[in-house]
Amino acid sequence: MKIALAQINPTVGDFVGNTKKILEFAGRAAELGAELVVFPELAVCGYPPADFLEKKVFIARAEKAVAEIAAWAAAGGRPAILCGTVMPAASPVGKHVRNVAALLSGGTVSFVQQKMLLPFYDVFDEQRYFEPAAHQTLTCVAGEPLAITVCEDAWNDKSFWPRPIYKIDPVEVLMREWDAQPKELAGRQRIILNISASPYWQGKPEVRQRMLAALAERHGAYVAMVNQVGGNDSLVFDGSSLVIRPDGEVVARAASFAEDLVIFDVKETAPVAPDAAVDEVAAMWNALVLGTRDYVLKCGFKKVLVGLSGGIDSALVAAIAVEALGAENVLGVGMPSEYSSLGSIEDARLLAKNLGIRFEMLPIHDVFAQYQSVLKPLFVGTPFGLAEENLQSRIRGALLMALSNKFGALVLTTGNKSEMSTGYCTLYGDMVGALAVIGDVMKTQVYELSRYANRQHEVIPQATLEKPPSAELRPEQRDTDSLPPYEVLDPILEAYVERYCSAEQIAEDQGVDVALVRSVIQLVERSEYKRQQAAPVLKVTRKSFGMGRRFPIAVKVQV
Repeated sequence: MKIALAQINPTVGDFVGNTKKILEFAGRAAELGAELVVFPELAVCGYPPADFLEKKVFIARAEKAVAEIAAWAAAGGRPAILCGTVMPAASPVGKHVRNVAALLSGGTVSFVQQKMLLPFYDVFDEQRYFEPAAHQTLTCVAGEPLAITVCEDAWNDKSFWPRPIYKIDPVEVLMREWDAQPKELAGRQRIILNISASPYWQGKPEVRQRMLAALAERHGAYVAMVNQVGGNDSLVFDGSSLVIRPDGEVVARAASFAEDLVIFDVKETAPVAPDAAVDEVAAMWNALVLGTRDYVLKCGFKKVLVGLSGGIDSALVAAIAVEALGAENVLGVGMPSEYSSLGSIEDARLLAKNLGIRFEMLPIHDVFAQYQSVLKPLFVGTPFGLAEENLQSRIRGALLMALSNKFGALVLTTGNKSEMSTGYCTLYGDMVGALAVIGDVMKTQVYELSRYANRQHEVIPQATLEKPPSAELRPEQRDTDSLPPYEVLDPILEAYVERYCSAEQIAEDQGVDVALVRSVIQLVERSEYKRQQAAPVLKVTRKSFGMGRRFPIAVKVQV
């Protein structure tokens, strides 16, 4: 049997657009001789739909879309379709909606496999909405038995994970059913289909492949996983759909960070050439580009604004925006103050020239002077300090938002994860914007990505890469005036923010003074109120700021 994996990029709630895309890919698969076309988890409505699942009209529209897809599949010579969708719960008790894989053939929904394991960690909150399956069973397509699973249902293999988080392994349950019917299934190749909406973060595609390979070897089965691709809010889905033989060898692989259609037949499954060594910097770059593009376009915009300071963070965000949206859709705005160096102003101009984007200068000297004049009666007798520094940042934020309102362009914020972690950012200033493109990228990674941006020719000026980081909000300012060097700071932040290590453990592991670690942790804890008012952050690490990291603001924490 020829099976097609249709790796598509759905938009949450766009039932018309998603249905059109499903039928387009199904038509292409039919032309290639596929007998079954498999689409990702919740392909009909897009993942994650969040509280839209509480709306009955949302579920009704999903049912209408499924009926339209089933009607298409009813025509002679067309393949069956397996797609992820939502359906009303079958029982009057429990949650009112199910996350299912629906098999469409003969003009109707011929089989439904309900998701059993509902993730409730990090960015996942499926137990809030869905009723879990009480049982699962095998089905057949074109006379071939299939074990169908939905995303997390394949992620609880006790032989792979040192500590599985669920008591039930749905794949094991399905394989037991297979073993219980030796006469009917004798000689048939085991095939496990997994429809997924598995988001990207650094290193996850490799873990996913190893896990599925272990599953294939353990059960002597072909494992075919089709994954959603694209960005939906903070989440970026890498696709990377694949088919693995019972010996753990990959025999088919879809593109990463792009839509794709893969056809396979278990009778013709020579191993594919292994991928080159994974370039984590390139993968992160591609995730940020895709996430930026989809966030802007799916929100109904085409153009973006980036405040260009001449520093490396804004340079990287501008470079990502140009690759995501095209130079014609990116406006760079320089807003120098009396503390901006001539070098930074020229670096911003050169960056804009290298990127081919429009660049406008809006000096803030006069506006800053007016603010100081208004505040002078209250500030008299006090030294120049943080209030004056942040005032400059807030003036810039106000100007960018004025341009956004006037010209209908989204503002991209330029703060990195090191800054967001420690609060080295200004609320209502440089944090103003619609999307924090590099809010999950440590400062040291910003340099790696910037060098990647220059892989073919100089985009980000060399001077920007080489000069010491500075906010340039006071004379001779350097980031190291307020923070440890980033090569020291970032490993501390990674251990504390992403892995929740203690101060003592971090100090021991990294060979640094525990007092330094505690001072960094205090900065992190004191800045939670800022992060909870920040723009959505594109998730590219295992623990990003946003819905996957939830901490109270009004706390007293002992570090």
